Amino acid sequence: MSDDTIRLSKRVMDEKGCSRREAELYIEGGFVLVDGAVVEEPGARVAPAQTVALAPDATLLEIVPVTILLNKPAGADALRCLSEETLHRSGHGGERFLKRHLHNLTPALPLDASASGLFVFTQDYRVIRKLVDEPGSVEQELVVDVDGTIVDNGLAQLNQGATKVSWQNERRLRFAVKGPKPSQIDRMCGAVGLTPTAVKRLRIGRVSMGSLPAGQWRYLLGYERF
Repeated sequence: MSDDTIRLSKRVMDEKGCSRREAELYIEGGFVLVDGAVVEEPGARVAPAQTVALAPDATLLEIVPVTILLNKPAGADALRCLSEETLHRSGHGGERFLKRHLHNLTPALPLDASASGLFVFTQDYRVIRKLVDEPGSVEQELVVDVDGTIVDNGLAQLNQGATKVSWQNERRLRFAVKGPKPSQIDRMCGAVGLTPTAVKRLRIGRVSMGSLPAGQWRYLLGYERF
């Protein structure tokens, strides 16, 4: 671009008669369009000939931190699964997608790399406090496909303490466990003669993955609580 470009925030200030902070909030909120396209970076450069417009529903309300629910495929890098293209539109609750929703995310209750299912990222300190700082307070539900023959009284061995285990079919176990450590499910199965071949997390606390397609994500809805 030529040298007569200016920062988008300055252009919004000049045209809308607002303060710099207000201009930044409009831009970061996804309410400013440059030549018809949303631009979320206050420092973006714009030329005089470019059209800058403010969306009719623009608001100066602070952007609320989000929590993201991902159906992680087995073997996938969870963070790399997050993009605007992989947002499950029919299940995102009407939340406006912003690029900043994918920044400064804290992973909660990570899965082993080979496992699949419900994976949580959050910007919300309340969710961090519950899932990251106190992971043992929330029950997780997982289904585990297994090979091998379980030892005598093996199911009773698995059902120790707060852990609840039951057969879903002859090759699949359901685990309900609080605060499992990495590879804990593998070790528990191995101790009773079974080899896990697939692990999938279905639920964390009161939030389930539901029908979210593999490799896609949605926002935690306002009424949902872990």
